[in-house]
Amino acid sequence: MSVPVIAGLGIAQPPSALQDELWEGFFARHFSGTTRSLAQRIFANSGVTRRQASVNPLLEDVSDWPTERRMRRYQVEALPLGKEAVGRALTAAGLGAGDIGLFIVCSCTGYATPGLDILLARDLGMAADTQRMFIGHMGCYAALPGLGAASDFVTARGRPALLLCAELTSLHIQPSSARVDTQQIVSHALFSDAAVAAVVVPGGRGYALREVTAVTDTSTADHMTWDVTDAGFRMGLSPKVPQVLSRHVRGLIDDLLARHGVSSSEVDGWAVHPGGPRILNVVERELALPPQGLAASRATLDEHGNCSSPTVLLILDRLGRSTPAARRVVMLAFGPGLTLYAALLDRQD
Repeated sequence: MSVPVIAGLGIAQPPSALQDELWEGFFARHFSGTTRSLAQRIFANSGVTRRQASVNPLLEDVSDWPTERRMRRYQVEALPLGKEAVGRALTAAGLGAGDIGLFIVCSCTGYATPGLDILLARDLGMAADTQRMFIGHMGCYAALPGLGAASDFVTARGRPALLLCAELTSLHIQPSSARVDTQQIVSHALFSDAAVAAVVVPGGRGYALREVTAVTDTSTADHMTWDVTDAGFRMGLSPKVPQVLSRHVRGLIDDLLARHGVSSSEVDGWAVHPGGPRILNVVERELALPPQGLAASRATLDEHGNCSSPTVLLILDRLGRSTPAARRVVMLAFGPGLTLYAALLDRQD
């Protein structure tokens, strides 16, 4: 039986803005009073130098928009971004849209029906019998269950699958009149926009997906939330999240590697979702990684911010383009639940 392989990745990102420019040009006046000095420190220590935004607050302030208007704009911005990412992934894999048997879309930053899965399948010329799946509200770890579903389909059907992760967090800046807490400041300092697509095929060259696994600690379900409000989607992010990760991440990864007879020292690529600098520090400590073990994750955070679900795929692309390219990769991401998802991949040439 052929092993499922990620045969092509495609990335599409809106224009960039420097973190300092975002602070000086918008957020310095968005936050007021004693909150401003706290926010300035959080922005400065975010680990982010540059971010991408489909709706740049330096050019267009959406913070007072109602949710309906934000959702209409989501459709306008996400469609071309998704189309670009999918087109690049298909080209990299040497396939056409008509070859895809399953099309999976992950997004938690916008909703509409018909959704991106239907509209992109139509616009790109996918076959009428292409199956579709939409994964919403899983947040930052959604790419991994998406890859898991794609992998299972490819294994069972012997046909290619396509995953698209598209997030427009820039649409959800909260009103300046809203209740401001540290959680809101952190989310406004970290999040960014991106679309990344991955083509998974039965066998061939690329990163073979050996396993996708997860653990959820439901006792901490209130630590990370994403609430639909009248003024967009509001992030809840407890400072206790790193502590929860520290309790679970070592066991999750040790068990995953043990099932495949692999030691941590044999992993030369770590694609760890950069939920923020503290998250990366905790993972580095708990997994006893070498000093440069999370270099790709930190560089992605620095250059792109936290793009939610596409981020681990951005890191995987970076690891695949490094010299030499990473041969064995662990992908690791976190989100509501609290949930930890991990995947083991190895490069096939």
